[in-house]
Amino acid sequence: SYSAIVVATELAKALDCTVNDLPLSLCISHLEQKAAAVLLTLLQMGVKNIRLGPSLPAYITPNVLDVLVQNYNIMPTGDVQGDIKMMMEGK
Repeated sequence: SYSAIVVATELAKALDCTVNDLPLSLCISHLEQKAAAVLLTLLQMGVKNIRLGPSLPAYITPNVLDVLVQNYNIMPTGDVQGDIKMMMEGK
């Protein structure tokens, strides 16, 4: 996770753009203990359009989810085929 963040940050610097301008798709599984730290790091960096799953973690209440959707376009993962299709389309 950390390596991906470093690569994305450095690539954005080299291309003189933001991480959100890069054609990246992020899908985070919150089943790992470090996933909360990874998610918070990405949010602090302003990264948007993150898929989170396989289900939303218990600490993301409906009110917190509303804020994350409005400000970061956080979305839950769905079925694998649908998620891959959306990511390939840049959505």
